[in-house]
Amino acid sequence: MKMEKLDFSEYLGVGEETARAAGQILLDYAGNFHVHEKGRADLVTEADFASQEKVKSMLLHAFPNHRILGEENIPGTDAAGGEGIYRWIVDPLDGTTNYVHSFPNFAVSLALEIDLKICVGIIFQPVTGECFTAVRGRGAFLNGKPIRTSSVTDVEKSLVAVGFPPGANHESPDVRAFGNVLPFTHAVRRTGSTAMNLAFTACGRLEACWNFGTKPWDAAAGVLLVQEAGGSVRGIDGKPFNVDNGHFLASGNETLQSKFQKLIHQK
Repeated sequence: MKMEKLDFSEYLGVGEETARAAGQILLDYAGNFHVHEKGRADLVTEADFASQEKVKSMLLHAFPNHRILGEENIPGTDAAGGEGIYRWIVDPLDGTTNYVHSFPNFAVSLALEIDLKICVGIIFQPVTGECFTAVRGRGAFLNGKPIRTSSVTDVEKSLVAVGFPPGANHESPDVRAFGNVLPFTHAVRRTGSTAMNLAFTACGRLEACWNFGTKPWDAAAGVLLVQEAGGSVRGIDGKPFNVDNGHFLASGNETLQSKFQKLIHQK
């Protein structure tokens, strides 16, 4: 299947409509939900499930032959991908802990994978109404306007963000990398949402972001955004990014990518 021959406009349109509908559900549930722990400091709410149900119903209504991989395990979703497979990778609420505490940085993240390649990415922040979109080979946008990554090449002039997994401690590689980078940048942020970190890197608000412990739904849409906005994304180990390998380093450009790669891994 040749990607250049596909018309992505329908996928993007339905995906954006779906993300906005799911985001409205999150706003409707705000302050009116019960919190459950999937693990230590790993939270889930009824809003997560309601948002994913909305995503599932809208996407499968429009594309009944597509598959869905979602963070919250809902019967009827299919995690399998492969050649000839159209698979939506869904995070119905990225930043659940923020959401639980009414900290206004969370998002709905949707990505469409075709033949094992991420081809469409959408991140919608319902509080601000910002919708980040990207199509492989056709650029990245914020509310319909083109975006570009930062051109800053000096670590010392960078604002960056890190994501910590639930249960991180002082021995976690994420925490060690944070200590390595902190003294050399303008500042390091922890926003609580991997999707938003990547979206902010794509539009140049951040120079870089990284995470040692992601799931496919955390990063799929955001990585495409950064790449289509002109940025660089690799695994933390410097190898090509793979959506299933659980780690990434995203930067505004290759020069900065290389500098952060060395800094994160210094002894």
